[in-house]
Amino acid sequence: MTDNTLLYKIAVTQIDNIGSILAKNLVSYCGGVKEIFFKSKAELAKIPGIGYILANEVVKKEVLIKAEMILKNLESTKVKTLFYLDDNYPKRLNHFSDSPLLLYTKGINSFNNKRTLGIVGTRNATIRGKKITEEIIEEIKDFNVTIISGLAFGIDAIAHKACIKNNMQNIGIMGNGIDITYPSQHENLRKEIEENGDIMSEFPMNTKPDKGHFPMRNRIIAGLSDAVLVVESDIKGGSMITAKMAFNYNKDVFAIPGRYDDRYSKGTNSLIKSNIASLAENAKDICKLMDWTKNSLQKPKQLELFVKLTDNEQKIVDALKETELDSLSIDKLYHKTKINIGQLSSILLQLEFKGIVENLPGARYMLLR
Repeated sequence: MTDNTLLYKIAVTQIDNIGSILAKNLVSYCGGVKEIFFKSKAELAKIPGIGYILANEVVKKEVLIKAEMILKNLESTKVKTLFYLDDNYPKRLNHFSDSPLLLYTKGINSFNNKRTLGIVGTRNATIRGKKITEEIIEEIKDFNVTIISGLAFGIDAIAHKACIKNNMQNIGIMGNGIDITYPSQHENLRKEIEENGDIMSEFPMNTKPDKGHFPMRNRIIAGLSDAVLVVESDIKGGSMITAKMAFNYNKDVFAIPGRYDDRYSKGTNSLIKSNIASLAENAKDICKLMDWTKNSLQKPKQLELFVKLTDNEQKIVDALKETELDSLSIDKLYHKTKINIGQLSSILLQLEFKGIVENLPGARYMLLR
């Protein structure tokens, strides 16, 4: 059997009845991912949340056999893997206990870009929805924002195509194996995304689309996005799930309002009425609340010391300067700055990218300079 770290990273995702939270617990208690598979059933059973029934799932030979097959399929492709402990794993997903253990990607590694916006909506996009999506992406292109969506029919596809037209980086999150294009009609679109962005999935190759996979896909869209925009949606559907997940992740959510009797405005209007989403009519509304300006994100790194901070960035820096402690928790920063918690997380991430603050364990932040 191949002694390969990636083999064990894949294997831990193949244990039946153990999701990402319990699997991370296993890695932590065992001292590493490989070590899990060298523990006895009795040792594994003592780990909180595991017990003998789940320990029996871990020690099954089939787990490593399945992992070997997946690894063999990977070796002849250009698919990259990102384990949650890897340095290049998406930074935004590190904040969530239910983030994927392992991601499969193809593209240019754009998922750690400084600004991200998820755009989702109905598969049955109206002419109005298409026009609004295209206009918002056209307006936001000068703000260096990476767009994230789900490669589905409707608003998703419109968003991806508008990004390609405007030469913007964008990410397609899939609810199936990365070797399968779903829907199949988007094969060319998928290839274009890979050239100036990324395709990403947590499902191993040969995994077919399944109804249960798409809520899992939606949580990645929500987690990777600094904010999520719902363009059109009925009162139920994947877009509503994504919006509510983003809200629970303390992300900013925006929704396009519409007439009360329009089917695909019922969902967006509901999000606004319930204070889950802020009303947005255009890109300007989003950028204003997110504190995004047409700034010098593309300046060389050595000049970043002299980049003028936005008002909210300055508030955070001042709060960290004034404390007698080495670092402050995000809750303390919220009380000191009075910045919306979702927006605060986004701004802290920007400051982290700029090398001004460091994110410490326990959601604490320290000023670097």
